[in-house]
Amino acid sequence: MVHIIGTMRTYLGFFVLAATVACAQDKVDLNVVQQIRTEAFDNSKVMDTLWHLSDLYGPRLTGSPDLSEAADWATKTLESYGLANVHREKWGPFGRSWSAGEYRVEMTEPRFEEFATAPLAWSKGTDGPVSASVIYAPLGGPMRTYDPKKYRGQIEAWKTKYKGALRGKIVLMTPESKIPPAEKPEFERYSDAQLMDLARAPEPHALLQVDLDHLDIPDDPQQARDYMSSLPPDVREQIFDARDAERAKLNQFLGDEGVVAVITSDRRAHAGILSAEQAGGYDPKYPLAPPTFVVTEEQYNRLARIVEKNIPEKITVDLKVKTSDAPVDSFNIVGEIPGGAKKDEIVMIGGHFDSWHSATGATDNGAGSAVMMEVMRVLKALNLKMDRTVRVALWTGEEEGLLGSKAYVKQHFGDPETMKITDEQAKLCGYFNLDNGSGKVRGVYLQGNDAMRPIFRKWLEPFRDLGVTTITIRNTGGTDHLSFDAVGLPGFQFIQDPLDYETITHHSDMDTYDHAVPGDLMQAAAVIAAVVYDAANNPEMLPRKPLPKPHASAK
Repeated sequence: MVHIIGTMRTYLGFFVLAATVACAQDKVDLNVVQQIRTEAFDNSKVMDTLWHLSDLYGPRLTGSPDLSEAADWATKTLESYGLANVHREKWGPFGRSWSAGEYRVEMTEPRFEEFATAPLAWSKGTDGPVSASVIYAPLGGPMRTYDPKKYRGQIEAWKTKYKGALRGKIVLMTPESKIPPAEKPEFERYSDAQLMDLARAPEPHALLQVDLDHLDIPDDPQQARDYMSSLPPDVREQIFDARDAERAKLNQFLGDEGVVAVITSDRRAHAGILSAEQAGGYDPKYPLAPPTFVVTEEQYNRLARIVEKNIPEKITVDLKVKTSDAPVDSFNIVGEIPGGAKKDEIVMIGGHFDSWHSATGATDNGAGSAVMMEVMRVLKALNLKMDRTVRVALWTGEEEGLLGSKAYVKQHFGDPETMKITDEQAKLCGYFNLDNGSGKVRGVYLQGNDAMRPIFRKWLEPFRDLGVTTITIRNTGGTDHLSFDAVGLPGFQFIQDPLDYETITHHSDMDTYDHAVPGDLMQAAAVIAAVVYDAANNPEMLPRKPLPKPHASAK
C-alpha cells in the first residue's frame, strides 16, 4: 500500500508540473518547422553520411582501426558544418583491440563445401589454414540461457563429459536446431493498432524483487529477453558480468584442452543471415577464445547430421586477426552549436557510433549516427537562433554495454553507484537518442517521465502527417539514453518503425547500406531537428523524474 500511495503522489506531481510547464511553454514556430523540413528533405546529406560510415569505413568495432578512421572522417565533417569544439573525448581503458582479416571455413570430407561464415570477436587467429576432424559436442550454456546458475551448471557438466576428447578437434558447440517456418513478414511498419497498443500504459505491478541465485528466466529466447528487459539495469549488469566470467572459464578450458576451432550457430543464423557478436572477452583479464566461427543454421545442421551418422568429417579453417594484449582507450565524438541567452545550458543528442564486425554497421547504428550528424547540419545550415547550446555525442562501446555513454555521464553528470552528481548535471536540459535501425520516427518513449507528455505532444504535432503520432509512458532499454536516465536526467529514445531490423539486419552480416530507407532517415532528421530546436528554446528546463537511488553494483 505504501508503494502504491507513493506512486500516486509521484504521478500527481508529474501532472501538476506538466500542466504548469505546458502553460508556460511558447507555441511551436511552424515557420521554423517548415524551414527544417525543407532543408532536411530538399538538401539532405544523410545518405551520403551513411555511405561514408558504412560502405567506406564500416565495420566499426570499438578499439579497431576501422572505428578510428571513421571517427576522423566524422570529426572533419562536423567541423565542415561549422560546429564548435569538435573533438574526440577519450574514455577508458576499454580493453583489447581486435579486428579480423581474411577468414574461411570449408568442409573437405566427405564432400567439399565452402561455408558462409563470420568469426566471432575476440577470438584467436589460426596462424594459417588448419584442417582437423570434427566432434559434435553441443552445449546449451551461455548461448541458450541468461540464468547464471543454470548455465554454470550446464558448463560444468559439459566440461566433465568432454574433458580429454577435444584435443586437435574442431568442435560443433551449439545444438542442432529445428528451423520453424516463417510466419511473420521480414519487413514491417507499425500499424495504427500496434501504435495504439504501444501508447497504452503497461499493467501495474509491484517492483520486481530479484534474487540472483533463484532467478526464474524462461527458456524461450523471446520470453527470456522480455524478462531481462523488466529487470533493473544494475541487476542486468550483474547477470551479464556473471555470464562473461563463465564464458572466460569455458574459453580457458577449450584452450587447455587443445581445441583447434569452434563452430557455432544461433537462432538468427539462417536463410543466408549470419549473426556474429563475440566469443571472448574484450577485457585482457579474460583469455581470448579459440578461433570461433558462426555459420548458418542450415549449414550447421548438415555438419551435425553427418557427424551423428558416424561419417568422418574434416574441416579447414583460416582466420587472421590483429589484437592487442594491453588495454586500449576508446573515445566519444563530441561537437556543439553554441547557444545564446542560456548557452551554459545544454541540449544533447546522440547515437552509438560503433558496430559489430560481420557487416558495415549501417542500421546499427550508422543510421542513428548519420541522422544525428544531419540534425546538426540542418540546424547550423539554417542558422536558427537557439538559447541553449546543442551538443552531439557519437558513442563508442555501446555494443559492449553502453560503455562510452556511461563513462561520459559519470565524468560530466554523476555516478550511478553513489548518485553523487556534478554541477553540470543541473545544466543538462535533456538527451535524445536514436538507435533502433533505419525506420522513421513514430513517436517517443517517455521512460516513465509523464511530465514530458504535454511537451512532446506539442513538439510532435506538426509531424502527424509524417506518421509521428505516439507518445508512450513505457520504458525502452538497450541503448544510450539509459546512461542519462540512471542519474536522473531526462533521456529519451524515439519510437521507430521496425522494418527488417530485428528480423534481418541487427548484429548480422546483412547490416548494410542497402537496408537503409532514405525517406525514413530524412524524416527522422527533420523530426529530431525540430525537437532539438524546441528544447533549446523551451522557456524552462525539461521536467525530471526523482533522482534514482544509488546502484551499488552499477559500472
